[in-house]
Parts: sequence; C-alpha cells; structure tokens
Amino acid sequence: MKTFTVIAYLLMAAGCGFAADAAKPTIKVADDGFPAGHDTPEGVACDLARAFIKRDTTLLTNTCIKLYAGGKGPEDYAKFLQSTVESMKKEAAKKEPSLRGPKSIGKVFAARHLSKNGPASYGYAAFDFQDIMFVDVGVFLYDGRHSLNRTLVIKDRDGKWYAHPLPTAGSGLLGDGLNDESASEKDFSDAYEALK
Repeated sequence: MKTFTVIAYLLMAAGCGFAADAAKPTIKVADDGFPAGHDTPEGVACDLARAFIKRDTTLLTNTCIKLYAGGKGPEDYAKFLQSTVESMKKEAAKKEPSLRGPKSIGKVFAARHLSKNGPASYGYAAFDFQDIMFVDVGVFLYDGRHSLNRTLVIKDRDGKWYAHPLPTAGSGLLGDGLNDESASEKDFSDAYEALK
C-alpha cells in the first residue's frame, strides 16, 4: 500500500511539473488591456500604436530602435523619425484629430518570427540583435473604420524589445519578406497570462 502511495505521489508531482512547464508567462498589461513596455515584442508594438494614438513623440522615440546601421541607413531612418515627430506635433496641435487617425487599439496578435531566416541572421551577425519578430496590431480609426498594422520588432543587445517603424532603411534586409507573411491568427492572450 505504501509503495502505491509513493508512486501515486511521484506521478502527481511529475504531472504538476509538466503542467507548470506548459503554463503561459505572466505579463502586466496597460489600462487598455494590451501589453506595454520593452519586456515583450507585443508591448513595444502596442506602444508604437499608442504613440500615434496619443500623438506622443516621447513614447515614439523611446519605443523605436535606436540608430544601428552603417552607410545611408541611419541617415534615412533618422530623417524618417524626425519627419514623423514633426507630423505628430502638427497633429497634436489640431483641435480635432484626423478622421483617418488611430483612436484606440482593438486587437493584438502574438508575435511571430519571419518565415525567412535571413533577417534574424543578418541582425545577429551585423548588429548583435538577439531576436527579430513581427506583431500585427489592429486599431480603430476616428472615422469608425479599422486598420491592421504590421510592426517589425527587435530584441536589441540590451535584452529589450524595440519597434522598427522603417525596416526598409538601409539595405532593407531586416524586413525581408515582412509584408509577405500570412495573416496572424493567435491572439496575444493565447501566449501570455495577462495581469492588470
């Protein structure tokens, strides 16, 4: 009888261990119920969307990957960021937001790796990036319609995730095949346990 009890206990303990291994990672979400911050790829993709929703230039520049490449890439990327900041400032100065502008986040899909190996290999070899993925974020617009935005996200050498709003800067290798990927299906809540 004791042997059976010990075996049953060991099997139960092993089963609990397997259940714990299958548990989803826990993340905190913002007040809107979606990820935020540099800890997850979904967090920075949402923060990029929030920057445009709030017309928040500080959030934009903090969320985006810093200048990283050689050649003409950094110049193109810096001009793009500066132009975006100026555009956001003009939009923020308006009494009413543009009807085609983003109003709120409606759906966030789980991050996915690109099908092609080239972008991740290039990012690792050339810039010491730890990972490259993409996140699809659906937003509601002020005119009542919705838009799906695909964001390239990079885990930099500091271990934090950053959004790359212009993956075509420089050689464009980091975003190779990004827009050819199939539609995302898995919601971020299927990958994480969300806590407010």
